[in-house]
Amino acid sequence: MKYGTITIEKKEYVMLKRFLHLSGYHRDTTFKKSIRKLSEELSFAKVCNNNEMPKDVIRFNSIVTITANNGWTKEFQLVTPKDSDLKNNKVSILTPMGAAVIGYAEGDTISWEFPSGEQQLTVSKVEQKNSQIDINVLL
Repeated sequence: MKYGTITIEKKEYVMLKRFLHLSGYHRDTTFKKSIRKLSEELSFAKVCNNNEMPKDVIRFNSIVTITANNGWTKEFQLVTPKDSDLKNNKVSILTPMGAAVIGYAEGDTISWEFPSGEQQLTVSKVEQKNSQIDINVLL
C-alpha cells in the first residue's frame, strides 16, 4: 500500500461509519463480508483533514479505474448509496466494489471477496471530482 493503510477524510470517515452501522442488517453474505472487512480497515485508517488528503486516494465522488488480475478493467465513480446508478457507472460505497476501493491510492493492489469469488484489483487511475460531502446525508 502506498500510504501504509487506507486514508480517509474526516467527514467521509464519519459518514462511512454511519453507513456501516445502518447497513449491518443486510442478508447477502458477500455484502456482509465486505462491510465487515471495510469496518476492520477503518479501525486502522489514517484519518485526515480535507486539505491533507492526497490527490491520488479514492474517496467519495472519485472516478476510479481498476484492473483485475484476470484482465478486465472498469471505470466508475464512487458515490453515496442514494446516488448509486449502475447504468451511469456510479457505484455505491456499500457495494462490495465500493467498499473494496475506498481509501486506497493509485497503484495499490487490493484483495477483496466478490460474489464471483476473491479478486485481486489494482487501482490504475484516480481522478477527483467534487469530494465535498454533506455528512447529514441519509441513506
